[in-house]
Amino acid sequence: MSQAVDLMTAGMGFVFAFLIILVFATLLMSKLILRFSAPEPATPAKTSRAKPSAPASVDPDTAEAIKKAIAQYRSHHKK
Repeated sequence: MSQAVDLMTAGMGFVFAFLIILVFATLLMSKLILRFSAPEPATPAKTSRAKPSAPASVDPDTAEAIKKAIAQYRSHHKK
C-alpha cells in the first residue's frame, strides 16, 4: 500500500510540476509576442449612420413573382 501512495505522490508531483512549467512558458510567450509584434492599427471612431432612404419601388412583375413564390411555399409547408 505504501508503494501505491509513493507512486501516486510521484505522479501527481510530476503533473503539478509540468502544469507550473506550462503556465510560465505560456506567460513568457505571451510577453514575447506582445513585445515584438506590430502595434494594432487605431480603430476609427464610430460614426452615427444615417437611416437608409426608402427602398426603391419594386417592379410589379417582380412583386407578383414574389407573391406567387410565397403562396407556393406556404401551400407546401402547411403546419
